[in-house]
Amino acid sequence: MLRLLNNLKKREIVMAVICLSLVFAQIYVDLLLPEYMSELTTLIQTQNDDISLVWLTGLKMLVCTVISALLSVACGYLAARAASGFGYNLRSKLFNHVMDLGQEDMLGFSVPSLITRTTNDITQVQMVVAMGLQIMAKAPMMAIYAVTKIIGKNYELSFVTACFVVVICASVLFIMLKVIPKVRIVQKLVDKINGVARENLTGINVVHAFNAEDYQNEKFDQVNTRMMKTQLFNQRMFSLMQPIMQLGMNGLALSIYWVGAALIASIPVSMAMDRIALFSDVVVFSTYATHVVISFMLLVMIFMMLPPALISAERINAVLDKKSKVREGSTTEGKEVGTVEFKGVTFRYPGASEDEIIDVSFKVNKGETLAVIGATGSGKTTLINLIPRFYDATSGTVLVDGVDVRDYTFKALYDKIGYATQKAVLFNDSIKENVCFGERKEPFTEDEVDEALRTAQASEFVEKLEGKKEYKIAQAGKNISGGQKQRLSIARAILRKPEILIFDDSFSALDYKTDAVLRSTLEEEYADITKIIVAQRISTIRNADKILVLDDGRIAQIGKHDELMKNCDVYREIALSQLSERELA
Repeated sequence: MLRLLNNLKKREIVMAVICLSLVFAQIYVDLLLPEYMSELTTLIQTQNDDISLVWLTGLKMLVCTVISALLSVACGYLAARAASGFGYNLRSKLFNHVMDLGQEDMLGFSVPSLITRTTNDITQVQMVVAMGLQIMAKAPMMAIYAVTKIIGKNYELSFVTACFVVVICASVLFIMLKVIPKVRIVQKLVDKINGVARENLTGINVVHAFNAEDYQNEKFDQVNTRMMKTQLFNQRMFSLMQPIMQLGMNGLALSIYWVGAALIASIPVSMAMDRIALFSDVVVFSTYATHVVISFMLLVMIFMMLPPALISAERINAVLDKKSKVREGSTTEGKEVGTVEFKGVTFRYPGASEDEIIDVSFKVNKGETLAVIGATGSGKTTLINLIPRFYDATSGTVLVDGVDVRDYTFKALYDKIGYATQKAVLFNDSIKENVCFGERKEPFTEDEVDEALRTAQASEFVEKLEGKKEYKIAQAGKNISGGQKQRLSIARAILRKPEILIFDDSFSALDYKTDAVLRSTLEEEYADITKIIVAQRISTIRNADKILVLDDGRIAQIGKHDELMKNCDVYREIALSQLSERELA
């Protein structure tokens, strides 16, 4: 928790310091009231005809009350501003840190968990910061100051107060020890609820199509019910705190007056002034003792919020402590242009028992087209993910332009690559902004955007949309078809004008005609750009300069279509499963 407070910037720190100063001032003013009350009690009990002294003392108490109220308002405002700034800074830091993590680093966190940590967990910590600047600082200071005022005044009354404080502290400690483990469970259940809800909403069409609403509802209810029962336990335990505090405060006041009355009764009637002085001390003692208990009641409010916040802080720190295993180098220029080479590359996913890619070696020269094909699970996507360093090779070397990809700065490497992902990802923005997504050495022009859309065979449907390039894409591209999403994704990769274009099964949703026209355009107009295509269709890759056939992570063979049909059983089996021998000829 204390580590997260480092995210308070100078402005928030200044506000927090001023807020704490106001808290000190408010406590000082509040604890003047019992002294004035003692003075007022003495004036009333003694024979004094000067009523103006009573009025003056009452006026002082009124002024103290008004000042305390104004200080409380100012403190609340500053605490809210400081906590909001803290939440903003922490949320930005966490989001930016997650954006810097690689795919391998992300395996330790689920998407719903990261969303919860960025929203709910930070809100929990922010609330404690806001309350802490007011209550957490005020309560112990008030308790300590009140104790210093009454200590030594009367040993009997001090002993009674100490007994009640010990009982209250023991009760709060017992409840906290019971609740904290349950709070940790609640935070994990929140992640699980988010995961189930997200899964259900993402696959809502499948749920409806298979009439699985009841099954999904039951699945959600199981997690929801477990969370409800855990929360009920926590809230029932917390609900014990308020009556304990009320019982302690009222019991303490009653005990003080009872003991005080006995002490006053033990003083002879002839010693009237001593009786008045003791009575005044009892009133003051009761007020200060009540302040001590009120301080504990304020701390209880914090204790009810502190366990979830502490667990949230742990979860946030777990993400911030996760360091990216993919570190950038310092090289910005390559030795060649448009080349990709694998030298004895082997790769194993973290925690896996077997290698996914085994001893792969090949080279693609500038302007060549390399096609990668293989059965499902043969490692095609894994292979090309090593080029942009989504993962680093377990052993061996991946070179781009003759330089190990691990030696490049991220910007230099990504400027060389245009990547169309296997699953076309579009953002909730206009078509133009989706196509122009990311950075490039030179700014994009309208003509370049139009050319990229035309090359990707997307111009035809874009021109028919309302607003054309300004047409708003829904979240996850739900208002356009799969083929349209793929074409926009391809246009986005082309627009970067990279040295190397990578298409990870990016033609799968296109019809054969569009597929053929798109590939023909790429070959004619982007002949000097190296192209790496992962595909399942033989028709998509048969004209490639090199076809790499993967079989269980190993290279079965590399060659042209005709060579592979003669010499590679794996390739021939895939080809014949799609086309007849006559069509292949």
